[in-house]
Amino acid sequence: MSDRSPKRSFASRPADPESWIKAPDRQAQRVHPAEEFSARLTIDVTAEMRGRIKIAAFQRGQTVADMLRALFEREFPPPSGEES
Repeated sequence: MSDRSPKRSFASRPADPESWIKAPDRQAQRVHPAEEFSARLTIDVTAEMRGRIKIAAFQRGQTVADMLRALFEREFPPPSGEES
């Protein structure tokens, strides 16, 4: 029971460490860096609604978070004279 599987599924070592080190960060490719968003918002939705949201995001080629941020920006623009 205490034997561990030699296969590791969570993370593995890169085949070519040199190219892995020189590869650009994945976050650097994002349109909106995570640093811009400093607050977390949690809402409760039904499983059906969550599924519809995820499908819509996939069909648009976006993440759910990016899609909802854009929706919130449209629905709740900053007051006149202020920039977001």
